[in-house]
Amino acid sequence: MLDLSTLNPAQREAVLTTEGPLLVLAGAGSGKTRVLTYRIAHLVQDLGVAPWSILAVTFTNKAAKEMRSRLGGILGADMRGMWINTFHSMCVRMLRADAPLLGYGKDFTIYDADDSKRLVKAIMEELGYDTKRYPDAGIRSRISAAKNELKMPGDMPAADPYSKCVAAVYKAMQARLKRSNAMDFDDLLLNTYLLLRDNPQIAQQYGQRFRYILVDEYQDTNRAQYAITKMLAQVCGNLMVVGDDDQSIYSWRGADIRNILDFERDWPATKTVKLEENYRSSGNILAAANAVIANNSSRKDKRLFTSSPDGDKIGLYLAADERDEGRWIAGRIEQLHDAGTSYNDIALFYRTNAQSRTLEDMLLRAGVPYQIVGGTRFFDRMEIRDCMAYLKLAVNPADDIAALRVVNTPRRGIGKTTVERIQATARMRGMSFFEAAREESLDPACRANTRKALQSFIAVVDEARSYEGALDHVVDMIIEKSGLVAALQAQRTEEADARAENIREFLTVVQEYVESHPLVEDEEPPLEAGFELNGQEFSGHAPTLADFMEWLSLRTDLDAVDDSEEKVTL
Repeated sequence: MLDLSTLNPAQREAVLTTEGPLLVLAGAGSGKTRVLTYRIAHLVQDLGVAPWSILAVTFTNKAAKEMRSRLGGILGADMRGMWINTFHSMCVRMLRADAPLLGYGKDFTIYDADDSKRLVKAIMEELGYDTKRYPDAGIRSRISAAKNELKMPGDMPAADPYSKCVAAVYKAMQARLKRSNAMDFDDLLLNTYLLLRDNPQIAQQYGQRFRYILVDEYQDTNRAQYAITKMLAQVCGNLMVVGDDDQSIYSWRGADIRNILDFERDWPATKTVKLEENYRSSGNILAAANAVIANNSSRKDKRLFTSSPDGDKIGLYLAADERDEGRWIAGRIEQLHDAGTSYNDIALFYRTNAQSRTLEDMLLRAGVPYQIVGGTRFFDRMEIRDCMAYLKLAVNPADDIAALRVVNTPRRGIGKTTVERIQATARMRGMSFFEAAREESLDPACRANTRKALQSFIAVVDEARSYEGALDHVVDMIIEKSGLVAALQAQRTEEADARAENIREFLTVVQEYVESHPLVEDEEPPLEAGFELNGQEFSGHAPTLADFMEWLSLRTDLDAVDDSEEKVTL
């Protein structure tokens, strides 16, 4: 039997309530990860529930990794077949199995924010929209919101010129994504919803498989995530959601606080457990937090308490200007560090990215090491995105955004006019940019040097697709064959050398991925009605380029926080 003696009464109640809908209102620092972990361990170890019949959904990959690690320490091999994923990675697993039902290949590419931005800008240019009058960022935001609200292009209002632009771009965007065998982050949710809605037998199969479903950070779910959860839990009814309406801060990107506020209405037999004992903060901090949040008009009633001492009072420093503020912060951090506080235990929050410049300057002057969360990531650097584009093409040559990025990178002598001609051919004939480029390279009417340049590009991609063997070796060969490093070295500048070094660092990331993922779990066979996985061995395979690219696509800034070195987090 699992030892629950270290849990407080509310935590124990949440762990032992296994049947029916359960709403756990978990205040900050109240031990919710511990509760989730112990509940899963209790199901498997004490109640004999099959691990493969449990689905746990977290908000970040880092949280999923932590949960797997904690459960591994308790259950060991007994957790094989269990799904512990973020919403997006769960959706990818489902779509990899059944994407053809939606008109996509199973090897679809996942577009990140930069890919989507490039696609929308290209479509707006093609449709003749002025991006000064209709800024592409606003158009992308409206389309993203529509997808999160499960609205299709045909559902979009077109009562005014701006709405007409959004509707037209959204329609063209979805057509281009499908032609490129690609989905953006919002599509992962929308398409999973459509897959389950339009294929009841698949929804039924997953419903029969997952007999216990647990969702973390429920206050941050959007309408699409809410609908997917509801469809999956409809069969078993054993849905546990953990969240705190007081911590809902993601409404700007689609999170709908009504999902948690209305949970008891959606699931009438709900049992509610409140985790109100805080183990993280001092009495003074908790008192201030309770006083502030009590002003919220729409919230579940709860009041956090702690057995910790009151601690230091909350400090307030009124700075003369931003440089004075930066100097004071750097000095305070040094005082704390000299007194024995690790830089890892210090975080600095600011309202806008523009504020970071002065703060970074003052930290650099003071010699304080730091890392930025939410700034320009390593994977957003130009040379790294170029590497990733070649790798994407090796997995999916229909990826137009990747092809357009590197068709002339490094420079091959393929000009803008040639690219536009290839794009026009691709649109007219309903083919990918890469296919159209291949045809152009064989066209006698095309200038000889242009044909040669296109053939060089096509040869790199074709050869990349033929490589086999260990993942790190395959990536090494693709990057070398691309000519990216050689082109940077030929420039003989400090900036170019730094960018070449970044590419070498990227290859280290690949090696680290291989070491941390010696086996990638194979997808189990689809569950037919009444079929169970009892006794089935869950096998794995050596990581492939497609596995690595999927892992890379699903990373977030929060997953990139490095705890291994002493640094202040900004």
